[in-house]
Amino acid sequence: MSRILLIEDHDRLAQLMHQGLVNAGIAVDVVDRIDAAWAAVQQISYQALVLDRGLPDGDGLLLLKKLRNAGLSVPCLVLTARDALHDRVEGLEAGADDYLPKPFAMDEMVARVRALLRRPVEFHSIDPIHGDLRLHTESGVLFSGNESITLAPAELHIMQLLLYKHDEVVRRSALEAAAWGLSEAVTPNALDVALHRLRRKLRAIGSRQRIANVRGMGYALRQADDAK
Repeated sequence: MSRILLIEDHDRLAQLMHQGLVNAGIAVDVVDRIDAAWAAVQQISYQALVLDRGLPDGDGLLLLKKLRNAGLSVPCLVLTARDALHDRVEGLEAGADDYLPKPFAMDEMVARVRALLRRPVEFHSIDPIHGDLRLHTESGVLFSGNESITLAPAELHIMQLLLYKHDEVVRRSALEAAAWGLSEAVTPNALDVALHRLRRKLRAIGSRQRIANVRGMGYALRQADDAK
């Protein structure tokens, strides 16, 4: 299932959009501020963004420019009550892929999001590699040398984040967000179960990489000799 991030501060509109997208088979995380959206995209590889311009902490285009300057090309549909030509041009020049003025029909919004999801995405599109591990994100297969194993969806997102952040310790909350999104209810031990399965799969393919528990901080990939 595709997962997108909706950045909209109008509660009722956000609820309606969320329901319309979920009914179309699209998983949605919802935030209402630029800073929350920036934090979310650091943790989760979204397939598209739906971004309102009028947010409590600034113009949504500030977030879009920040994303593009960071090299993140995740497709983005900009929503706005501003319908002047120069406003649309400003949004497109900031890096928007599409522009939808308010008010709009939910069916049109869903259709535009689906169109974005059909576009090739460069955001985190390169298969991550670290040590003897290579993850083919499209198929969900993890390789170590000539050995390979298929990962479940949550395991795939956890391993993807650990590989991208291999030089850093990743917080537990970030791994949970990557695996299950920001809005899905997660049981307290869901991450522990997923990590247990991942560790077993790493051993099964003979990898020297281990998922180490960095006490009080989070988790990180470590060489077997260094893992604690």
